[in-house]
This record gives sequence, structure tokens and C-alpha cells, in this order.
Amino acid sequence: MKLTTMTQVTIDGVMQGNGAATDDRRNGFERGGWARGKGDDETRTFITQTYQRAEAFLFGRRTYELFAGSWGSIDPMRAHPIGVALNEAPKYVASTTLTAPRWEDTTVLRDDLAAAISELKAKPGGELQVHGSGILTRWLLENDLVDEMTLIVIPVILGQGARLFPETGPDLALDLVESRVDSKGVTIQVYRPAGRPRYATA
Repeated sequence: MKLTTMTQVTIDGVMQGNGAATDDRRNGFERGGWARGKGDDETRTFITQTYQRAEAFLFGRRTYELFAGSWGSIDPMRAHPIGVALNEAPKYVASTTLTAPRWEDTTVLRDDLAAAISELKAKPGGELQVHGSGILTRWLLENDLVDEMTLIVIPVILGQGARLFPETGPDLALDLVESRVDSKGVTIQVYRPAGRPRYATA
């Protein structure tokens, strides 16, 4: 399986609290819901179709619990095509503390995460998708486990909140696979990791 990630981010790279009022509001974050209603029908279709082509899903614990409490529990959301895709596919959670997952068809990956994910990737099939899950996404990139990364960039600057990429961290070159801008200014950028960047020499 190909491991792919999809993340909604602001222009200044924030990914925290993009959705409902009950989403991530840690550390005094007050500017949530910034992605709600953004994007046109083509963008919403792109997102839905991405979920529908997943062979399986991989989550960090926080995103898993948010999704389990929404897409996995609320009937109108379960009936939505994204909810159907999530509920029909196997789900994996990277967590050392989750002991009793409440969403059906969930497996907790507790031990050697790199080995477990490499084993999943070795299985035949389509995509192993990661949605949200910022800490996990950063770890996967640092460990060269991501095959493709999709960023959905919402045209807003928040000035606060947890960012997908920290102020300091490992560097990574990217090859652009696809790029589009919708009628509301939302951009979709699909990248493949391409090793380390090259820097100017003296």
C-alpha cells in the first residue's frame, strides 16, 4: 500500500482546530473552525474521492478519537460518503495508551511503530491514508514512510495554533505532483518526498 497524508493548513501553516467547536482547543487556541465552509464543490468532491479510494486509515490518537466521535458515531455523518469509507475500511491507531478502541475494525499499533507501518505498506492494495494527525504525520515524514502528501491550504492567517511543521526540525525536498486552486482560493497541492534539499555553497 502507498502511504499518503492529507492535511488542511492555513497560509501560516496552522492545522489545529480546523473543524467543529468540539475540535482541538488546547493551549488557549481560540480561532477554531477556520476550514468550515471553505472550498468549492470541486474541492469537496476531491476530498470525498480521496477518502473513498483508501484501503485503510492510520491515525494518531487525538484525531482517531475526534473521528470516532463524529464519523464513527453520528448517524448523518456515518451515512455521508466519507463516513461510509471510514466505517467500511480497517483503521489503525498509533498509540501506547489507547486500550479499548470504540470504533469497529480498529487495530492499535503499540510497539515498534516503524516496523508495524512498514508491514502494512508491504500489503497489496491501494492507499494507507493519514488524515490530520499532525504529530504522526511529522514522525512519518522524519522516518521516510510517506509516499505522497496532500496539503489543502485555506486562505487565512491565524497567528496562533499548532503548526504542521515546527519552527525547527528535519528538512525535506518535495516534488510537486499536482496543484490546483479552486474558485474560493483554496489550493490543493500534492507532493512526493524527494530526499533532502540542496543549499547554496560558499
